[in-house]
Amino acid sequence: MSNESMTISTEQELEALYGDASPASLTKEIDYINDEYAVFIEKSPFVVIASTGPEGLDCSPRGDPAGFVAMKDRKTVLMPDRRGNNRLDTLRNIVRDPRVSLLFLIPGVRETLRINGHAAISVDPALLERFAMGSKPARSVIQVTVERVYFQCAKALIRSKLWDVETQIDRRDVPSAGQILQAISNKEIDGQAFDASYPDRIKQTLY
Repeated sequence: MSNESMTISTEQELEALYGDASPASLTKEIDYINDEYAVFIEKSPFVVIASTGPEGLDCSPRGDPAGFVAMKDRKTVLMPDRRGNNRLDTLRNIVRDPRVSLLFLIPGVRETLRINGHAAISVDPALLERFAMGSKPARSVIQVTVERVYFQCAKALIRSKLWDVETQIDRRDVPSAGQILQAISNKEIDGQAFDASYPDRIKQTLY
């Protein structure tokens, strides 16, 4: 059997392999934020935002105290953008292609929430101040118009044991930021020095 014959390339082949979607998996998708989905947004301190642009796809983590993504109304959510490394991958994509997808995670909760929609970047001073942390307003606010919203069942987090304490590993078992940069830069960046200065740098640049 050739490799080509072992590749799924049509929706018909996919449907033949997996079968029909369960009724519940279709019922759960709506085009607005209902009361139950609003709770997921209010309780989530961590969101992954996916975007696309001419260079390809991007997926970026965002985090703040729970509730940092706010509902403007049943069709709109607001997410502050904080100080970062100025790569601006997500923001560059949004101004060129507004399609985004959000994945909300809540520590200890196995279900996740997904929102698909279109985004715009606001620099309204009142809005930036609304999302201030201490004396520092948000750099910008990503406004997402909701088109599809639904929860993802618990299977992935059950399989991964993501929230189980016994699955946590020692941080030393994974390369540090400094080690990665030193390897990629052929030692032009001193990884040990980078890691040593990192805690203070985080304190100075978190917001």
